[in-house]
Amino acid sequence: MAKQEAWLRGPIERVPPLLQPVAHSLVQCREEIEAYLSTLTPDQIWRSPNGAASVGYHVRHAAGSLDRLFTYARGAMLSDGQRQVLEQESQPDPDLTADDLLGAFDAAVERALDQLRETSDGSLTHARAVGRQRLPSSVIGLLFHAAEHAQRHCGQIATTVKLLRSSG
Repeated sequence: MAKQEAWLRGPIERVPPLLQPVAHSLVQCREEIEAYLSTLTPDQIWRSPNGAASVGYHVRHAAGSLDRLFTYARGAMLSDGQRQVLEQESQPDPDLTADDLLGAFDAAVERALDQLRETSDGSLTHARAVGRQRLPSSVIGLLFHAAEHAQRHCGQIATTVKLLRSSG
């Protein structure tokens, strides 16, 4: 029998009940990305079939976005290092292997889960500013968007893998 999706396996330890959907989403993304990356050659990871963004880009961007969105949820602004990572995400880096990419995404998920465990229900509606323009959001808005954004890129990875397989 296939492994149940993360949300069907029960609560993630020490994550507040209202944030379980965020945690489940991130765990599910991690598992799916690992499964997809394990089937790809280094060339396939960085190939852009029919002009689509590469799997490598999507994994790097998903990890970087988690870090950035969770930074905003803490009420902090991005560091110079985070802005530099953002600029580099779209640049193919054939030196990064599937293990490197998965390690980076896994670390981003673990940091996110740690932050979720430290997030109180009472803080979920606190206002937060996003980006240099300081656009309005909230802790819960940022956390749920981070999960949704990671899922979106996980879906793009699935589609890109299908394109890669169909093109040989």
